[in-house]
Amino acid sequence: MKLLVGLGNPGRDYEGTRHNIGFMVVDAIAEMVTHTPWREDYKAEICSCTIEGEKVLLVKPQTFMNLSGESIGPLMRYYKLTPEDVYVIYDDMDLPVGKLRIRPNGSAGGHNGIKSMISHLGTDAFPHFRFGIGRPLPEWTVVDHVLSRFPEEQQDIVKKGIKAMVKAVLGCVEVGIDKGMNLYNPKKGRPR
Repeated sequence: MKLLVGLGNPGRDYEGTRHNIGFMVVDAIAEMVTHTPWREDYKAEICSCTIEGEKVLLVKPQTFMNLSGESIGPLMRYYKLTPEDVYVIYDDMDLPVGKLRIRPNGSAGGHNGIKSMISHLGTDAFPHFRFGIGRPLPEWTVVDHVLSRFPEEQQDIVKKGIKAMVKAVLGCVEVGIDKGMNLYNPKKGRPR
């Protein structure tokens, strides 16, 4: 069993913001699979589906970004899963808009949602699915940037990125993280 966790903030005010890219990817996965109705449980919106014969929970924590681990830690323990079974999809300012990077583990890199996940899972050894949101404009704070929406000129890039991330997440469920990283991470030296 796997948890596919998209990080974000609940509520209409945050829909479509850069910080909610995890929610957007999980919603896109939900559109592609047959799943149970969404329900509220463990401080999250959850539905279940089967991917390549494996039971999968799609999860959107409703705790607000900085407390995401409060939802996922107890959920992981309830289902007796290991951190390696918890795929976490989130925004990353250190990647260009729409680019993705998969890692089997890693530090929070200043991301408060990931800090919370590490704290509540007791490790950083869970798969990280990072989605590039680019750096803030010179006059913007980090908070302004992550809580803003992608501008019109980036919408096509974001849609393509979401599509690529959905393919990568589902592919990694099928073949595992190690093989998935080889298949879905951008190759060095290859034009982007």
